[in-house]
Amino acid sequence: MKKIGILGGVGWASTVDYYRAIAEGASKHFSERGHGSPLPIPPMAIESVVQAHTRALRGTSGEEDSWAEFDAVFRKALLNLERAGCDFAIIASNTPHARLHAIRRGVTMPILSIFDATADATADTGAEKALVLGTTVTMLASNYAERLAVEEISANERLPDDQIAEMQAMIDTEFYGGASRNARPRLLDFCKRHANPGTAILLACTELPLAFPDHLDDPIFEAEGFLFVNPSAAHVAAALSEALAE
Repeated sequence: MKKIGILGGVGWASTVDYYRAIAEGASKHFSERGHGSPLPIPPMAIESVVQAHTRALRGTSGEEDSWAEFDAVFRKALLNLERAGCDFAIIASNTPHARLHAIRRGVTMPILSIFDATADATADTGAEKALVLGTTVTMLASNYAERLAVEEISANERLPDDQIAEMQAMIDTEFYGGASRNARPRLLDFCKRHANPGTAILLACTELPLAFPDHLDDPIFEAEGFLFVNPSAAHVAAALSEALAE
């Protein structure tokens, strides 16, 4: 098995869930093949950055130089994972993927993109339209829209600034350290206001799927009349496929 590097900490609850999902997914894989106990899981190393620090280093959309310090923190973390002998890495967060083109400079090990995994899963839904929900950085960036377009799926037009700010505030207050009691109803209310029938809703912040504990390992699921895509689960599935490939 290949050694997986997990760059986590943004936030810690989703990093925990990534580790759990990889371990349980690998155990299921080997159990179904008749492997005896203890069931193997891929070797992993976690490099956890400090979210309070990285949040303060976020740059301004469209101003490349303003992201230099943010990029440097994540690049250093990936290099640490590379030195730890990881065969490839995943970043357990959507937001830094918007900067992956810069973060990965000087890193030689492969980094699995959450955009690719999510676009593939969204294509499997058969939907032609998608609503991307996430942090301010994710909702202002065009990365998801561009990758979905390759699959002939149209992402939503940019939401008004106040609605993007509302989603960021929801993530900060209802999803820090897990999903609060109010997280799911607030998220569903947001979806009712912005998702048209037949739209695939991308929970493109790794904390957002925590509102649906019964579907944490499902790349695609339906709940409360909505069709959801869970990028975290799709990302984990891609990592397992890579780690367990013979």
